[in-house]
Amino acid sequence: MHEEAQPLHNQTEAERHGMQAAELSNAMVRLYKELFGRGPTKSSAGYVGRDLLVCTLENSLTRAELKMVEMGEHQRLRDVRMFFQHASEPEFVRAVEEITGRDVRAFVSGIDTEQDVSAELFYLEPQSKS
Repeated sequence: MHEEAQPLHNQTEAERHGMQAAELSNAMVRLYKELFGRGPTKSSAGYVGRDLLVCTLENSLTRAELKMVEMGEHQRLRDVRMFFQHASEPEFVRAVEEITGRDVRAFVSGIDTEQDVSAELFYLEPQSKS
């Protein structure tokens, strides 16, 4: 027997956050694929406290980027990735705001080129306590 989905107003904050995290993870994979031509093979997202969303993505480097790693060009690769990442900041922020229904006040992106792990951090405007 399968359970019917709960109406949004009956969901707990943890349930909403879990659904949003899964949706965010999928959105980040889609954006990476559009931006870099290859989506990561592993992605996870979650809230850290009430106002910070963290998304980690692994194994997203393209063949050309892997060649840069092989050549020891880690800083150049980080520079190129960050350039494209922040050039596309509006798309990342829009995805998070649509998924969460909250404003993003800051976006921070980083990559470990040796381990092929990226992190996207979204600092959300605090929710008013009503």
